[in-house]
Amino acid sequence: MVRIAPVEPPYEPAVTDMLSKWMPPGNDGIEPLALFRVLAIHSDLFGRMRPLGAGLLGKPRLTVRERELLIARTTARSGAGYEWGVHVTSFARPQVGLSEAQIRSTAVGSPDDDVWDDEHDRAVLRLADELHETTSISDETMRVLRERWSDDLLLEAVICCGWYRLLSGVINVADLESETWAEPFPLAVSPR
Repeated sequence: MVRIAPVEPPYEPAVTDMLSKWMPPGNDGIEPLALFRVLAIHSDLFGRMRPLGAGLLGKPRLTVRERELLIARTTARSGAGYEWGVHVTSFARPQVGLSEAQIRSTAVGSPDDDVWDDEHDRAVLRLADELHETTSISDETMRVLRERWSDDLLLEAVICCGWYRLLSGVINVADLESETWAEPFPLAVSPR
């Protein structure tokens, strides 16, 4: 049972306008995501949140691969199968080309799994894990990330993890059911 029900149509004109801004371009006629419709309950906050989310997805300095590894791992560790599935379906599989084993590993595996043969990928996943567990990162993870990342990329990665941890909290408190078209979340990590 959903604890915080998403707003339903017909929407107020201001809500319709904001929902259209949150949905990716080219999705006219597609029902806005349940997460966005929950956030629309608090219209002021909804409007203030959009610039950060849009910046992380629309104008990142991180590569799409780095961003999606961070999002998949953060949402999985936070038990937010809803958001994990949306991103796996919309980005990780079609845009990044993660294998089925890598996708599964983001949810129920480890950065040390054999499916990750790139040291940087493993460090990106460890960053998400370490931030989830300690709100900091180890010197070893920092060392590996510094081989490719400057301060601006490190800050973007930390903020990306924090943003998706925040969204995971909203998803989990609202108890949102997965979008019907999204990748199912492996049950081994589901909080319910």
